[in-house]
Amino acid sequence: MAAGVSLAVVTVLWLSGLGDSQGGLAAAGRLAALWSADLLLIQVVLMARIPWLEGTFGQDTLSSWHRWTGFTSFHLLLAHVTLAIVGRAQRAGTGALAQAWTLLTAYTSIVFAFLSLLAFVLVVGTSVRAARRRLRYESWHLLHLYAYLGVLFALPHEILLGSDFHASAARVYWWTLYAAAVGSTLIFRLGLPVWRTLRHRLTVAEIVTEAPGLVSVYLSGQKLDRLPAHAGQYFVWRFLDGPGALRGNPFSLSGRPNSNRLRITVKSVGDGSARVATLRPGTRALIEGPYGRMTRANYSGGEVTMLACGIGVTPMVALLWDLPYDHGKATLVYRTRHPHEVVFLAELEWLARARGVRVLPLVGPRAAPNSWLPMAYAEYTDTEALHTLAPGIADHNVYVCGPDAWTGAVLLAARQLGVAETRLHRERFAW
Repeated sequence: MAAGVSLAVVTVLWLSGLGDSQGGLAAAGRLAALWSADLLLIQVVLMARIPWLEGTFGQDTLSSWHRWTGFTSFHLLLAHVTLAIVGRAQRAGTGALAQAWTLLTAYTSIVFAFLSLLAFVLVVGTSVRAARRRLRYESWHLLHLYAYLGVLFALPHEILLGSDFHASAARVYWWTLYAAAVGSTLIFRLGLPVWRTLRHRLTVAEIVTEAPGLVSVYLSGQKLDRLPAHAGQYFVWRFLDGPGALRGNPFSLSGRPNSNRLRITVKSVGDGSARVATLRPGTRALIEGPYGRMTRANYSGGEVTMLACGIGVTPMVALLWDLPYDHGKATLVYRTRHPHEVVFLAELEWLARARGVRVLPLVGPRAAPNSWLPMAYAEYTDTEALHTLAPGIADHNVYVCGPDAWTGAVLLAARQLGVAETRLHRERFAW
């Protein structure tokens, strides 16, 4: 809705400046550029980690919008470049390549625009799913930061050559939008994390091996009772333990936060997560967050069914401690490939005794490539198995966390059994 209104405003401002246009292709190219810039700035705001947006829509929804606006903005940018060069080439009676070279050598701002385009090509190219699957999270995250350079390099070109930025109304609109994008990024992506890091001074207190390749990190700090973190949420963590320390990694809280300690549990799947096992007590941690809506604030009462796969069990254990469900009204369906991957057994046994939690382990190889079930349930459909494991699930609060494809299969089965969207809560381990 907001993006549509914003694009409408941009279109009106473009129409008001059509008198300055030098031809149909030039006018169309200008509109494509304006739409591209508008969506790009909206994209920056969506990923600025504004608490109100995070709490209202959730990171999954914001990420989806971010992806849509990003690819649309890039395609509009390519349309702008093509239309601008072809339009000028037609007026000058030259070839498109010759006109592109003329623009690069005649205008300094065009050089910055070209660098901006290269930055966006890099970001978009590494955002395609096929490319992301081949990249480590740390590499992808670092490359994605080039989008900010793209925004910065585009600004001189827009101000110096963009006639649509010169009218008073347009100037007010665009500078307001730029201020909102830059301001929200500086405040919520930089300022707030720095302030919380300095205020709470989190350090590693203890490292506990939970299973092969899986460790829990206990952290102590100051004024943790004032840290607005809840069970089910996650932080982006940076541990100051040497080179590469400023590469952030998202890890969920695996225990209910208290005034003394926080706990995260990390599986070794990449460079950033593997180095966590080597941390020493006293290592300082930089924090960004907390993020995520899968908390008790969205619990509507009644029975609870949780479905976790692998390391996705971490926020579920925290929620089992925290949610105010009645005795015997919670079920945890816990999917792992190997028995030695099952963790938090002592806690789950205590929760089973004290709060009546039903713990249902699903261990073994996958039944089918697109199924969330193990071989023991090969004769069941996804919906039949879920109905058997959690009778009456349509009326339950359902929490799901695991790999993206696995989570999608579980959510599809839950919807087919009648679970309302308002009762579906998920945390995806994808990027």
